Amino acid sequence: MLMDALVKQAAQPGLVLKQVERPVPGPDEVLIKIHKTAICGTDLHIYNWDAWSQAHINPPIVIGHEYVGEIAEIGSSVKHFEVGQTVSGEGHLVCGQCRNCRAGRGQWCKFTEGVGVNRNGAFAEYLCIPASNCIPISEDLDEEVVSFFDAFGNATHTALMYDVVGEDVLITGAGPIGVMAAAICRQNGARHVVITDLKDYRLDLAKKLGATRTVNVTKENLADVMQELKMVEGFDVGLEMSGAEVALKQMLSVMRNGGQIALLGLFGKQPQIDLDTFIFKGLNMQGIYGRKMYETWYKMAAMVQAGLDLRPLITHRFHYSQFEEAFRIMNTGESGKIILEWSK
Repeated sequence: MLMDALVKQAAQPGLVLKQVERPVPGPDEVLIKIHKTAICGTDLHIYNWDAWSQAHINPPIVIGHEYVGEIAEIGSSVKHFEVGQTVSGEGHLVCGQCRNCRAGRGQWCKFTEGVGVNRNGAFAEYLCIPASNCIPISEDLDEEVVSFFDAFGNATHTALMYDVVGEDVLITGAGPIGVMAAAICRQNGARHVVITDLKDYRLDLAKKLGATRTVNVTKENLADVMQELKMVEGFDVGLEMSGAEVALKQMLSVMRNGGQIALLGLFGKQPQIDLDTFIFKGLNMQGIYGRKMYETWYKMAAMVQAGLDLRPLITHRFHYSQFEEAFRIMNTGESGKIILEWSK
């Protein structure tokens, strides 16, 4: 049986909408009928066929890893799920046997496979994943928001790595994940949530989601903003989302002694940082990869149910057949989350 899918067909820019074989679930797998997907920065890298994609993607492959849908079929050994149930899924498939997996730290599994990166993904009418990766979704959650829970999970994992209650937080990079991180920090009791970027469009989105101060670094000086906010010692918590060397260097310079930094952004080239600053300030830096499996998923749902409204982050909606226009807009940098609808 065939289905429509967006395929990275060859080692070159672009995607192809084509029919491929519909997957068949094994004994421990579920088949998900996709309702909605969201485009992630990783998908954009793959679409553009940049250096990262060339090193990590082996065409042909169906891409996409942010989605929501319903269970269409379950394997013979699957328990706790039923046909028709609304679900999403953890996009990292881990081995379950290494030291980190057995210690409950699956996000650090050395043998991780990524949905839509190392195996066929969710930009298709159907997706097959292990039942252990399947996440049940409550009926009171908006499916459009759930469609980007994977990215929301990255923001949640990063923003909640350190205690932000009463703290001053600096976020570098106002992409969708940085904007969501601002919303999370604000909901969880941060005092000042300052976010920097180069684009006013994205900074305006951050304001809507809860950032208390936005800074376009091409127009304003961050040091002046800190003085305006009567900050004396520096930021308590830094969330690096941009993957830009200049942003990381600026963050290091404005952290207070003993400050804490969570690093999510991926750098195009190895950043050259002043380790003496890191040492003499006594800074703590933690790399972030993916989500905590599966604690982050519980926290995401709970925050939305408690009133965290992420709907203003959705700026564009398209049918999956209009994927070229969706990726064109995303490449401009002037978008929030872009939703693809998978109904016929």
